[in-house]
Amino acid sequence: MGRFLYTIQDSKGDTSSGALEASDENEAINALQGKGYFILSIQAEKESGGGIGGRLRGGGGSVGGRDLSFFGEQLATLLNGGVPLVRALTLLGEHSESPALKYALNQVTKDVASGSSLHKALEKHPKVFDTLWISLVQAGELSGQMPKALKQVATYIASQEELKGKVITALAYPAVLFTISMGVLIFFIVKIVPTFADIFRSFDLKLPAITQFIIMISKLLTQNLISLLAGIAVFIFVLKAYLATDAGQYSKAKFMFGLPFFGAFIKNIQTERLLTTLSTLIESGVSILNAIAVLEGVFAANKIFAGALKAVKNDVATGKSISAAFKKSGVFPPLVTEMMWMGEESGKLPDILGTLSTFYREQIDQFTRRFTSIIDPIMVVFIGGIVGVIVLSIFMPIFQLSQIGGKG
Repeated sequence: MGRFLYTIQDSKGDTSSGALEASDENEAINALQGKGYFILSIQAEKESGGGIGGRLRGGGGSVGGRDLSFFGEQLATLLNGGVPLVRALTLLGEHSESPALKYALNQVTKDVASGSSLHKALEKHPKVFDTLWISLVQAGELSGQMPKALKQVATYIASQEELKGKVITALAYPAVLFTISMGVLIFFIVKIVPTFADIFRSFDLKLPAITQFIIMISKLLTQNLISLLAGIAVFIFVLKAYLATDAGQYSKAKFMFGLPFFGAFIKNIQTERLLTTLSTLIESGVSILNAIAVLEGVFAANKIFAGALKAVKNDVATGKSISAAFKKSGVFPPLVTEMMWMGEESGKLPDILGTLSTFYREQIDQFTRRFTSIIDPIMVVFIGGIVGVIVLSIFMPIFQLSQIGGKG
């Protein structure tokens, strides 16, 4: 089944646009003509892929976290101002700059106008509104504090987008520098080194070991380029197939957490997200058990956290305290479990979770600042060292040639 966008004209001459599901274009045309509409235009909807980091797909494309945060904030403001829910949804849908969000809100508005609750209407669009949205909106409906719940989800999404932006900014420059540098070095080895190798061969020089090594690398790349590219393609295909399995996802999470220097940083990011999400859910009135179930869905891609949260949910369901359940999993830092225990004892668990999330956010900020300050000199030394080795390997035989010429 595919989605087709259309513009039609009815018997009164009024035009309207929309979308419908059909197996092909002919079926979509027959469905519209069967209702007596005159079709002005119809085309298959083009889907755009989502990214690793916080792009959600729904309707006609991707919905960014900032769009969702802005929507939550604006809806809360309109509701606080006394604007009816259906009217508020209509206004935001009409003025949304995201086609996917506009489409979803149009459908949500129709469902709510027909008597559906907001969280039930949002459930029909899981690619746009995840389980966190559904749970917070449902809690807001039950407590009668919908604007508060919407502001909380908007604040949560905004904080996660801000954190993601800081991490991307810290990693983007060294990644781009490394990529460009590697491209230049490969070009040098593949194009420049072979030229000098032919010159050295014509003089029948006894080449230094470092020069022989660089020439060997050059031959390996130039003479076996197709085989190397084919091998890389096969490796990527096999790796993707493996990562599509649960075992592959678990291995990926274990590998990421075990990385030197970066492993603790990655785990801190995941822990901060867990604490912020749990604190937001509990503050909004979501029960502990339901909050953990939501967390299980949020961390579905991280099999280590997802497995631990599943065990925590089962333990809490049997009557165990949340701190004891988290501690039993053995996955989460002792600081987290001990502070959870203090929060339960004092009856201030949401506040303690908020304090913890702030602590981990500061740890992440500190790491990104340190990383950006030390990565530049490291990259300069690393790239400069490689360039120096290649240049030295070429100029050493040139010095030999100059000495031979001088003696001649």
